Amino acid sequence: MTVTLGVHASNPSLYYLARLPYLDEELAPLGETGAFHHYADGTRTGALLAEGVIDFGGTGSTPPITAQAAGHDLVYAAVSAPRPDHGALLVLDSGPVRTVADLKGGTVVLSVGSWQTHLLAKALHAQGLSYGEDVTPARPAAGEDQARRLRDGEIAGWIAQGAELAAARRTGEFRELVRTGDVITDRSVFFTRREFATGRPEVVAAIATALRRADAWVAANPAEAAAIAAENLGGTAADWQSALVALPWRLEPATAGFVAEQQEAADIFHGVGFIDRALTVADAHLSALEAPVAAALAKAV
Repeated sequence: MTVTLGVHASNPSLYYLARLPYLDEELAPLGETGAFHHYADGTRTGALLAEGVIDFGGTGSTPPITAQAAGHDLVYAAVSAPRPDHGALLVLDSGPVRTVADLKGGTVVLSVGSWQTHLLAKALHAQGLSYGEDVTPARPAAGEDQARRLRDGEIAGWIAQGAELAAARRTGEFRELVRTGDVITDRSVFFTRREFATGRPEVVAAIATALRRADAWVAANPAEAAAIAAENLGGTAADWQSALVALPWRLEPATAGFVAEQQEAADIFHGVGFIDRALTVADAHLSALEAPVAAALAKAV
């Protein structure tokens, strides 16, 4: 059997695993082989799992919630440690926006449907404001320079991550109105179909081991990892290295505590109409996976 993992640039653990030999090394003792399906939009992960195109995927915190709301029968497999410095909501330092409340009536550019939606929705909710009503979320268009748009007053805020955030920080022109760690845990989240997880928990554990090894490689080789990202994704190697060293590169089982984090997000999303029904996130929590995944992640690299 071939086990297919979904890969997109927004999930760093899977991005680097696809460039390393660890998946096949971990699957071989189980008589399995690994393959990678590359795609650009991480918000499609739930649909790709449901369609059987991939067997395992990873995103930020929002896509599994929207996938569950769409009726996809998924379960959580593992999560990263919190990523407090992964991203930030930037505003022009010399501009009029000084607090989250000042965003009212303005436009914020973000990757709609990603963890960035969770960040903005929760930050607004804490101030009694509504995502989509009090603030207009806008997807970035290809080739747009969001830093310039902030300078010119075209937008009120911009949620940036990775090398783009590192580059924006270097200019000294922008202020971090909200840092991810101020509002959400901002974990990488790994999930799969229920039938795959219940039928082959040992394969899920092997994938977790491969991800753990890939994370350890990046943590030990940030300059090489940054060069790969710069060559394939754009930006400078220096900015990528700054972004990569800010990540925890540590995975954990999906526990009831994590489920509570997701439930809070799902409730906010339903309240503002981002998802069209209330969810019980615990329905996607398979407690039987915790022990094998924890054992896999505890192994020495």
